[in-house]
Amino acid sequence: MRAMLCTTFGSTDHLFLEEVPQAVPASGQVLIKVEACGVSFPDLLILQNKYQFQPELPYSPGGEAAGQIVALGDGVTDWQVGDRVLALCRWGGFAEQLAVDVDRIFSIPEGISAELAASSFYTYSTSFHALKDRAQLQQRETLLVLGASGGIGAAAVELGKAMGAKVIAAASSDEKLAFCKELGADEVVNYEKENLKNQLKELTAGKGVNVVLDPVGGSHTEQALRGMAWKGRYLIVGFTAGEIPKLPMNLPLLKGCSIMGVFWGNFSKVEVCQNRQNMNVLTKWLLDGKIKGHEYEIFSLKNAAGALKKMQNRELVGKAIIKI
Repeated sequence: MRAMLCTTFGSTDHLFLEEVPQAVPASGQVLIKVEACGVSFPDLLILQNKYQFQPELPYSPGGEAAGQIVALGDGVTDWQVGDRVLALCRWGGFAEQLAVDVDRIFSIPEGISAELAASSFYTYSTSFHALKDRAQLQQRETLLVLGASGGIGAAAVELGKAMGAKVIAAASSDEKLAFCKELGADEVVNYEKENLKNQLKELTAGKGVNVVLDPVGGSHTEQALRGMAWKGRYLIVGFTAGEIPKLPMNLPLLKGCSIMGVFWGNFSKVEVCQNRQNMNVLTKWLLDGKIKGHEYEIFSLKNAAGALKKMQNRELVGKAIIKI
């Protein structure tokens, strides 16, 4: 079978399309014929050897693989050959087939394509966990989303509106902000041109925002924190800017606010039942049209490195997927 392989950690230049031995499911695993695989920022971090978890070399990137089960490992009784599933597997999805543990797969219902599942379920699950479980976002509260045109951010904009919040989308270009308005954002801020803290005060009549969802980090984090309301909740999701910010700890004290970590990967393993309930809600919302799922750009398996490069250069609006 064909797979995009990384043999040396570093950059996308270390990815090569290779013929590899046929995957075989071990005990407690299923074998999936991959149809589409989402591209996400952790793929880059893993490739650069900067992620919390590290695969053994060589490995295939891709942690959001959608397809059909074609074989069952020993002991697998709850799934059948032919079931359509999404594997949230950290890596391995940039390949024609994938063997994965059953606790990392989720059913794809009728009416949802493999492309939609691969482009949306991971990012929407992360943002929904952040807003619902961590921040407990309430109707009529104000939500600020940084990096609002990216995968996590765009999902948060749409989910925030679905949950009844006022949403302020912040991004680095007018083109990206126009996309956020299409998603339903009430207000937008170009944080490359405008002072973020001042704009937040102006847009909230001096009250500040109740919740911040931040997958970006870098220089905008402190400004967003300074624009928070009393008893606000600041959600740390990631650091796509490449810089982990160092915050003045007098700010949470003065605002009585909370800084919360969001690590969906561990949540999905430790709180399995809650995660599946969240996935069920998201699936229903997608089928009912309450949320739409990401727009996506399709890349071939041969051009998977190009998809990663485009994401690294912040040239994507929405999501990239690899079509196998």
